[in-house]
Amino acid sequence: MGDMDSVELLETKFSRRTFIKGVIAVGATATATSQFLGRPGIAGAQTMAGSAARLITLRVNDQDRPVDVLPNETLAMTLRYRLNLTGTKLGCDRAECGACTVLVDGVNQYSCSMLTHQVRGRAVTTIEGLQNPDTGELSTVQQAVLEEGGFQCAFCAPGFIMSMTAMIDDNPNPTREEAAHALSGNLCRCCDYDKILTCAMRAAELARSV
Repeated sequence: MGDMDSVELLETKFSRRTFIKGVIAVGATATATSQFLGRPGIAGAQTMAGSAARLITLRVNDQDRPVDVLPNETLAMTLRYRLNLTGTKLGCDRAECGACTVLVDGVNQYSCSMLTHQVRGRAVTTIEGLQNPDTGELSTVQQAVLEEGGFQCAFCAPGFIMSMTAMIDDNPNPTREEAAHALSGNLCRCCDYDKILTCAMRAAELARSV
């Protein structure tokens, strides 16, 4: 590389650096000025048309819960880290294991693959919402799991319980094969599927006796 090429390269780098510094300086000045004048800066600008509002109200476990969420925030993240409903587990975080399963309008859904903004105006139920809030009585599915002890580490249990709940609401008299099909979207790391299916059948039995 000749001397002239080196000089041109330095000039190019310098001009780019100067440009970047200038942009940063202008942005800082604009933000400071807006704050000084009592006006919202770029970060505090109103939501643009067509974008999602930050503060929304969710219907979770029969309660209206106001929550501030990001436009790209998943329902699983909102439930766990904003509403402190940690019964919803994060496993694969890619809609494969089912540990994050909740009910949305009575249908079991992977909450890790749904945006929180998608469930506005819909009823969300987590495992915390299954028991009777007044008496603390367990749901039929929770009681069946307690009786049969179908899980080892139980990390996957909340997701399975939610899927069992949806299954029994739809079909309170399933065969073992139908139960296996209904729960096929949930995975157990301990591979305790036989006991889990026994829990599902016991839950159906309890539901029919209510």
